[in-house]
Amino acid sequence: QLETLEQEEQERLELRTHPVEKMTHMVSHQHGMTVTKTLQEGEAKPQCWSFSYGRDDLRGLLPEGASLLLLRVLAFRWAVPPGLIFPTINSEGQLCTSSY
Repeated sequence: QLETLEQEEQERLELRTHPVEKMTHMVSHQHGMTVTKTLQEGEAKPQCWSFSYGRDDLRGLLPEGASLLLLRVLAFRWAVPPGLIFPTINSEGQLCTSSY
């Protein structure tokens, strides 16, 4: 019965010509969840995208933080139940599935 209320992820790549910074912010609300992606390359103006998903679409959602925890539990138990599939949000902020 655990639920993700909010999650923030930040990634920064240091390249010789310019740094690239990617940020993802997920926040749960009454009707579902909003995912905001931000990309900034060097000194350019940041690009921002936002996606909203309804509660029914997110039932069983496994965001990246929870996925890492699940992988550790599965590794500890040395077992993966057959057909273990969860809805997740990919690096572009789109809803997809993750299979183990």
